[in-house]
Amino acid sequence: MKPILILLVGWLLDKRLGDPSWLPHPVVGFGKLIALFERALNRGRFRRFKGAVTAILLIAAVYAAFFFLMQWFYSVNVFLALGFGSICVFYCLAGTTLIREVREVFLALDRSLEEGRAQVSRIVGRDTSQLSAQEVRQAALETLAENLSDGVVAPLFWYLLLGVPGMMTYKMVNTLDSMIGYRTERYREFGCWAAHIDDMANYLPARITALLMLLVTWRFDCLAFVTWYGREQDSPNSGYPEAALAGILNCQFGGPHNYFGEHFEKPYIGTNNRPLTTDDMHRACSVNRRVEVVMVLLMILVFYIIRLHIIF
Repeated sequence: MKPILILLVGWLLDKRLGDPSWLPHPVVGFGKLIALFERALNRGRFRRFKGAVTAILLIAAVYAAFFFLMQWFYSVNVFLALGFGSICVFYCLAGTTLIREVREVFLALDRSLEEGRAQVSRIVGRDTSQLSAQEVRQAALETLAENLSDGVVAPLFWYLLLGVPGMMTYKMVNTLDSMIGYRTERYREFGCWAAHIDDMANYLPARITALLMLLVTWRFDCLAFVTWYGREQDSPNSGYPEAALAGILNCQFGGPHNYFGEHFEKPYIGTNNRPLTTDDMHRACSVNRRVEVVMVLLMILVFYIIRLHIIF
């Protein structure tokens, strides 16, 4: 079962290594390509059209490149293909690094507010310079929930559907959104298509993530809470895993934020604005780890059922 082997080796590599800073990462290359197109095209007239062309071209190019690379590796040597595929899965998963970064935020905040603000700025796009200690913790936990979908469940979902090319293509979609998919003056037109494509790519994974979070904590009593607050958010997707974690922890997320110097009013999730603690971080990290394991096991089950169907 080649897909299962690729999945398990790549996932175990992520568990062991995370994202070492010394290791070149393809997402960095994706980012440089996006920045090159953005600097060249995000000016003058027809910005929305040029942004659409940029997004579609880069997404199609990544899928084609990894599809033909996998085919070529298989034609040369099956073990080379398995190794290359496993490395791609490793690169696409961010579960270990995400938990590590969130832990570092809480540890830095224990030392000083300034260190906490600096540390959380590594994992969020908002302006962190004026955040209170409570807001730093809130930002870290919101990111932990949202990126459980973006950095773990969604890449695995697209691997299940389209293999390594689909998984790598999802990373390009997600990188496009994280770089240009903002409603600021600079990116509103140019990044419009990137944001909408990312919304479509994450629609099912975000909801699967929220359901898995409730499953691993056995908190299906939070289902109405997640449904209500998830659909109240401006983003069609990120509110669902964030609402799931807020319901599990019985806390409040959301509220106003500053992105790139512009103020945005983000709807609140929940009403219990209690102080967040290090214990909340440990509980949230435990939820992430369990969801990841369950998602991988479900994928193995699906691959096995598909194999049995093909055989019989």
